[in-house]
Order: sequence, then C-alpha cells, then structure tokens
Amino acid sequence: MSLRLLIAAGGTGGHVYPAIAIADAVIKARPDAQILFAGTRAHMEWTTVPKAGYRVSEVWVSGFHRRITLKNLLFPIKLLVSLIQSLFIVHRFKPTAVLSCGGYVAGPVGWMAAKLGVPLFIQEQNSFPGVTNRMLSKHAKRIYTAFDDAKNHFSGLDVTLMGNPVRSHMKLATQATGHATFSFDAARKTLLVMGGSGGSLRMNEAMAQNLASLHHDLGMNIIWQCGPRYFPALAAKIDLSAYPNLRLLSYIDDIALAYAAADLVVSRSGAGSIAELTVVGKPMILVPSPNVAGDHQTYNARSVAESGAAELLYDDELIAELTPTIQRLLNDELTLRKMSEAALALAQPDAADHIAADLLTTLHA
Repeated sequence: MSLRLLIAAGGTGGHVYPAIAIADAVIKARPDAQILFAGTRAHMEWTTVPKAGYRVSEVWVSGFHRRITLKNLLFPIKLLVSLIQSLFIVHRFKPTAVLSCGGYVAGPVGWMAAKLGVPLFIQEQNSFPGVTNRMLSKHAKRIYTAFDDAKNHFSGLDVTLMGNPVRSHMKLATQATGHATFSFDAARKTLLVMGGSGGSLRMNEAMAQNLASLHHDLGMNIIWQCGPRYFPALAAKIDLSAYPNLRLLSYIDDIALAYAAADLVVSRSGAGSIAELTVVGKPMILVPSPNVAGDHQTYNARSVAESGAAELLYDDELIAELTPTIQRLLNDELTLRKMSEAALALAQPDAADHIAADLLTTLHA
C-alpha cells in the first residue's frame, strides 16, 4: 500500500509553506505517495496548496477571539462541524499518518486522527509553539522543531530539532532575473519590504512616511508587499506615477524572485520568513510583531541579530529609524557581506528532506 499523508496547515504562509516544502520532499523520496491537505476556504492555503500541485479538503474552523465579539457565538458550531468534517476526511482518505504544521485547521484534524489511531507528527516553526500544536503535542508520535528553545514547551515528548523547511526553488533565481522580473535598473540598490502574508499596518505606516526619502533621496528600487487588506487604500493614496521605481504589491506569488532582486530586506520576524532569508543569504532588518503568541517573533529576531545576520527594529521606532538604518547599511558593503555570510551560516536548506526522511523511517514506509 502506498504512503498516504494528510497534512493540516493553514492561516498564514508561516504554516502553509513549510507544509508544502515537506510534501515536496516526501514526493521526492516516495513518488508513489499520496498527499492530501486539510485547510480552510477563507485562508491562503485554499489557493496556495492547489498551485503547488496538491489537493486540499475544507475544514470550517476559526480561532476563539480573546476580545468580546459576536463571532465567538459561532465558535462552538464551527468546532463541531470541523470535527465532523475531519472525521469524514480521515475516514475517506485513510492516511498512513497525519502531519500538523499549525494553524486552527490542525486542531480538529490532528485530534480526530489521534483518536482514530492514526500516527500524528508535528512540525513547529517557532521558538514559542502555537496553541494548536501545544494542544496536540501529547498525542504526537514525534515533534519536529526549528528552534532549540521550543523543546522546553514539549517536556517529556519525542522532540527532534530539524530546522524550518523552505520551498526547494528558493535559491534558483538570479539577481539579474529578479531585476528583469520587476523591470528594475540594476544599477540601483533594491529594497524588499514585507509584513508577512497578511501585511503589517505599522510597517505600512512607516513605509508610507519614509517612501519619499527611500525612493527619491536614496534612489532605491523598492518592492513593497503591503498585504491584501491594505493594498486598496495604499494604492489609492500613493501617486504611483511619482514613484517609478516602486512596486507596490498586495502579495508576492513567487517570493524567490523578490529575494533574488533584493540587496536588503525589511521583514517581520516570522520563523518561515527568517528560514527563507537565511537560505538565500540576505541581509535583513527584522521588525518583530508584538501581536503574536509568547512574543516569539522578538525571540526569533534577537537570535538572528545576535548571529550578525540582521539588525533589529521595533514598531515604536520604525518610522524614525527606518531610513537612517537602511542608508547606513547600504553605505557599508563590508557589513552587508558579513550579514549575508552570517545568514547563510544559520541556514538549514535541507530541513524538509530531513523531516521527510525521518517521517518515512519512523513509519517504516
């Protein structure tokens, strides 16, 4: 019987892209394997997973809001429906194993799989594990982590440090191809700004206030990924004809080309973004989001900054310090080169292959 792997991952690129990377690695090792994703129709996995060549089945679920909101009235109904849907998915697909890569969808799918006796594996991207993976951990056969600190939250369980999986095509693009893709003048330095798959309000505010100095005074090419929810207002507010070297984008489908074009990257410090940036060896300015569980983005950013691969800026200093920090770094080629070397030293480009190999060995598949 062929290997049948059910992967539950959803909500953000930080959960979905590592899951796709592991799926690709499993297929590379076992071309006969069958892989099915579980996800939610309202989030990025519903379109991103099929683009990667995999099927996705819907689970209707969302998180419980900490603040008082009418949406919480639906939570018990959604939870019940998600459990029933998960039961049907597991019963119909008959997986050899289930892999949880986080997000709300992983909760009902992972719990139902464990109750039905299906081996459950977890891949945790952050130093402070997400609530779903923490809840599922006691049912897991093995937990793969990207940060050594994560093991402190999985005490007494089978935890293996593997790194964060990245998509296999990350290093294939050249800078010349990146410049050509965005129609950039290769003589100019290129800045990539990204606030995560959903965008960042504070980073967008800082960029809007610093845009003239970055584009006109520093003469930069700029790729600004602002997030789908913020794009309409920004596109209406900014006179794009006045910024010919700006590419304002709601989302970047092929991030590898943006990485290739960039000389410097300003990014939120999600574990997935950091993993990709280290693999491609990009100097980075990391801006941790204060609105995440356990403040894990600050821990992520500090770890990378201490290695010499990044500079750290906080939300409350971003507007004032963004342009001076970028200017100082771009005027110091030696520092940029050292940051790039430090990033590459942190990289774990084979994490997906190692996880796939261990999973297959553990299953004797």
